Amino acid sequence: MSTVQSSNVSSWRILKFGGSSVTQASHWQIIRQRIAETLDAGFCVVVVVSALRGITDLLEAQLEAETRQPAETVHAEVAKRHRDLLVTLGLPADTLDRPLGELRQRLDAVAASAALPLQAELLAMGEMLSSRLGAIWLAKQNLPIQWLDSREVLICPDDPRRSPRAAYLSAQCPAQPDPKLRHRLSLQGAAMIMPGFAAANSRGETVVLGRGGSDTSATTLAALLEADRVEISSDVPGLFSADPRRIPAARLLKMVSYREAQELAAMGARALHPRSLLPVHQQRIPLWLRQTDRPDIEGTRITPEARDHGAQVKAIVQRKNITLVSMEGIDMWQQVGFLADAFAEFKALGLSVDQVSTSESNVTLTLDPGANLADQGTLEALQRRLERHCKVEIRADCATVSLVGLGIRTILHRLGPALEVFEQRRIFQVSQAANDLNLTFVVEARHADRLVQQLHQQVIPGGVGGDSVFGPTWEQLFRRETGQAPRRRWWQDKREQLLALVDGRDCAYVYDLACVRAAARRLRELKGVDRVLYSMKANPHPAILEALIEEGLGIECVSLPEAHHALAAVSKLQEVDLLLTPNFASRAEFFAARDAGLRLTVDNSYILEHWGADLAGCEIFLRLDPGSGLGHHKMVRTAGSHAKFGVPLGEIERIRRLSEAHDIRITGLHAHTGSGILHPDNWHRTLATLGEAARELPDVRVINLGGGLGVPDRHDELPLDLTALDAGLIQLRRELVRPVEIWIEPGRYLVSEAGVLLARVNQTKGKGEVRYVGIATGMNSLIRPALYGAWHEIVNLSRLHEPGDHVYNVVGPICETGDILGLDRLLPQCHEGDVMLIANTGAYGAVMGSRYNLREPAGEVVI
Repeated sequence: MSTVQSSNVSSWRILKFGGSSVTQASHWQIIRQRIAETLDAGFCVVVVVSALRGITDLLEAQLEAETRQPAETVHAEVAKRHRDLLVTLGLPADTLDRPLGELRQRLDAVAASAALPLQAELLAMGEMLSSRLGAIWLAKQNLPIQWLDSREVLICPDDPRRSPRAAYLSAQCPAQPDPKLRHRLSLQGAAMIMPGFAAANSRGETVVLGRGGSDTSATTLAALLEADRVEISSDVPGLFSADPRRIPAARLLKMVSYREAQELAAMGARALHPRSLLPVHQQRIPLWLRQTDRPDIEGTRITPEARDHGAQVKAIVQRKNITLVSMEGIDMWQQVGFLADAFAEFKALGLSVDQVSTSESNVTLTLDPGANLADQGTLEALQRRLERHCKVEIRADCATVSLVGLGIRTILHRLGPALEVFEQRRIFQVSQAANDLNLTFVVEARHADRLVQQLHQQVIPGGVGGDSVFGPTWEQLFRRETGQAPRRRWWQDKREQLLALVDGRDCAYVYDLACVRAAARRLRELKGVDRVLYSMKANPHPAILEALIEEGLGIECVSLPEAHHALAAVSKLQEVDLLLTPNFASRAEFFAARDAGLRLTVDNSYILEHWGADLAGCEIFLRLDPGSGLGHHKMVRTAGSHAKFGVPLGEIERIRRLSEAHDIRITGLHAHTGSGILHPDNWHRTLATLGEAARELPDVRVINLGGGLGVPDRHDELPLDLTALDAGLIQLRRELVRPVEIWIEPGRYLVSEAGVLLARVNQTKGKGEVRYVGIATGMNSLIRPALYGAWHEIVNLSRLHEPGDHVYNVVGPICETGDILGLDRLLPQCHEGDVMLIANTGAYGAVMGSRYNLREPAGEVVI
């Protein structure tokens, strides 16, 4: 039982629980616990509850004759659901018989009359029932809880500007502090439960607050009481950087400003309704969003302090079913009153305009479906009316894609590379919000999902947390619910062998060939892929090349020296097993490769234009630029106008003419968008793009989708979903213009996890609050953190089973400030001679090493 300090505690907290929270009996135990914790913390508390899930929708359907069911049918369904919950909670099934009787009266009244006061009384019944149920059950749990009628505290004054329907069914309450109410409730008790959604007008009639009304009830009451904070608990843990149902990599937003939250809510964020933010924004009351059954997730905090984080894109959102209206005419230039006349036509049809952009001869605007019921008949009427004034085009198949965050204008220069995703898409309108909170593009609806995914990957930082804005991804938060445990790495099982290998050494790369072979076999099992090539630039170690050739893979190389190395290292390897994909190679290298019988990839029209005569009779692959690149860092994105690779899609016709003129057959198409990609959709898009290009090149019989298959850098991240990748490729193959072979050419996927870098601790240091652990090698062996900002897991292998209770910066011995291998790593206390392990270093590690400072890079050992 909770102990209440006094009945006149002056500080209040408002706890609001949504329909999913109050529908399950187990959640009521959580509600009881939250009330007790709040009381024990010294606060008075008001619990605001929604109706049981689905009840309000059921009652709302009774308002229209077309959807109305017999009153006895609806009453029986509502009664059954509440009685079932009562029994599960251990209460008598007849506990709510009196309010359920009131419900039947309200149902009969609405069936007989469409009067708005009767409709409001019916709609309020869902919350009346759930709050009465909660008050009875919580009181039996020895909590000092009382039922509070929301109609006694939320009073909505008459507003002549609002329609009668809005006044009853979408009412608005003032949210100014009310010291008298605060004092009265403090005397009444320390804990209360109140129905959300319902309020009263100045005549004492029941009114309801419209969609999101229960959230608005909670925030309005918080403003009246000048509450310490509001907590809204539902079936989602808060706001995310994108819709997690479409993008599992969407990250939880740990802290946002009121204005950002308002913008996200207005654009469709599920976690709260935009109206509910106004009261707490005006009074600067913190609002916390949490998930009822996951108290371990901190959720989203909407606070005044969030402005301190400065300009940053917080989320990528979309709205579909957008109607675009374009009005054009040279005679509108400097015509006084044109916009007034045009907008009068929208007003006459009851249409609300969303975004507007203007020029001397064009006005383009959008209609938001959330604010308009624009059926085809309405749009046809709109077109007829507007054609009195100008030429009109209406498109009803659009969507908006928006980047949301504070200070968008100040970071436009940083967003430039990310906006390349629009390079191959038609943009109908670009709008930069006057409040500097969003940059919005109106595009074809069919492209919206892909654009959001691409923008999210390029603009939103990856990772698992570590800052005050972005938290874990949806996948990381809910993996437990899918039964997926964090992966165990091979080096955990071979710890003793690794420690023995480094005995007598300061540092070494160690490669596990069993891990390499396992990765190769996973790819060979893909039914949608005909051939797998290893991109050997990732790691050209002879033992790795030999193992992969034995597993049935071919080799993709980017230089003639790489090809010579592979042929010398593996006796079984033949020239036909190689694909050479050079970039800006010399004429001499290109033709030496031709003479050696290597299959060549061309990625520049210059080669065909200037060297084409020397390639007569040859078969080549053509590397295309699909228009935008992806990857964990801008320096690994290999497509888009700012990347040097590939032929633009717009040059295909020119390439075709040049190849025909020189008797060159283009038998393969190739594209590679970047590295470290963990979303299967990337290769699906590439196949769709290259498949379209193949229509114009009749000799193509191979489509090479490139590499870039990502590897999770953190042990609790999900790997690339190969099943989804394969399913998508199989489906898309059926849609190609003719049968072709599908190739892929991964590098890092095959070898990254197989390699670790071991290095002994040389020294430790403390400078104020910052602690350093210096190891025997640094950027001379592993340059990826300095070059790409790459994140590698780092553990103290000597003390692998000790808890991490010290935060270190892990650095090397190179005379450069950037010689940092890992920042802010939680490790056990490190000592001279300990062996540190840096994971996922099998790719682009030793091969990119140097003798900078004349320090030898780490040697390589194969197990």
